[in-house]
Amino acid sequence: MIGKTIFRLGVTAAVVLCLAASVSAAVEAKGLPKGLAGITGPFDFAAPRTPGIREYVQDTFLIHMNTKGRRTSTESLILRLRCVPSELRGKPGDEYTCLEFKMVKKDGKTVTIPALAGWTYVFTSGSGEDEKGQVFGIPHAKFEGLVDSDGVPLDVEHGYFVYNSFIDFHGFDDAFARPIPGGHGIQDLKVPGQSIIHAAANTQPPVNLGKGIKEGSYFRNGEAKLTFKGLGLADDRACAVIGFDSGESTLKMIMPTASGAEIVTEGGSEYIGDLYIDLETRWVRKIALDEFVISETELPKAAEFGPMSGTKIQGYTVRHLLTRLVGKEN
Repeated sequence: MIGKTIFRLGVTAAVVLCLAASVSAAVEAKGLPKGLAGITGPFDFAAPRTPGIREYVQDTFLIHMNTKGRRTSTESLILRLRCVPSELRGKPGDEYTCLEFKMVKKDGKTVTIPALAGWTYVFTSGSGEDEKGQVFGIPHAKFEGLVDSDGVPLDVEHGYFVYNSFIDFHGFDDAFARPIPGGHGIQDLKVPGQSIIHAAANTQPPVNLGKGIKEGSYFRNGEAKLTFKGLGLADDRACAVIGFDSGESTLKMIMPTASGAEIVTEGGSEYIGDLYIDLETRWVRKIALDEFVISETELPKAAEFGPMSGTKIQGYTVRHLLTRLVGKEN
């Protein structure tokens, strides 16, 4: 999938509204809450979301580059999720169903991941790691031994990419866009222009996954920040535009080899982006993210790697993520 695909998803361009009170009477937007006193706030982001079945499409476009800044390859991951909130289920936790997971490989071929089609899991808002150390309670076992629709097994790297698509979704739709018990969450933002240091700042969630990525692997957030940028439109709906910035983050991944040696990747990352939160329903309507990752992978000094033994390989990847609320809103 080429970069243009992201923009063919038909997102209504967000138009930032003037925040001056002098023009507030002239501003009209579909879905603006009737009781809104003015576009300068204060706003209540601790308010509950309106119960409703929602469907999302998340498109992650990866650009791989060499150290000279030249593009070497691209690939994409497309996740489609349906959410049935706990209020409609009558049970704790929101139920998510993966309707489809597609990948566009580096050679341009599109495949799906059959094992994920129709997969359902329950997400409990506010969850960090469960008793098994699984982030957001997303079960690791589901992502082991994945095979694409051509019957080709996913390697460790792409198995992780698929798993991380679910982590990305809940990290932004839930961890950033929902209130945090105890404060330091979106509920602390009241007026446009305000910024906070989020509770996720300087946390170090594990990124180990099955047998392919060992314990001790992690992603450490920098000084993660949320900023209430102002108001905008998404899908002709009035939205709060909440910017996020991870700060200077670091990562480490440890992958075992057949001989028992370890391939170690270390690097740094920073991701920035915006959440578009519907002012009436509090649903997230759009998420746009750009991430820049630089890394160095050191191969072990082992006979299985031959002349590449002990080699250090530098990598640079740019990620563009776009998540949209789509389909009939029940």
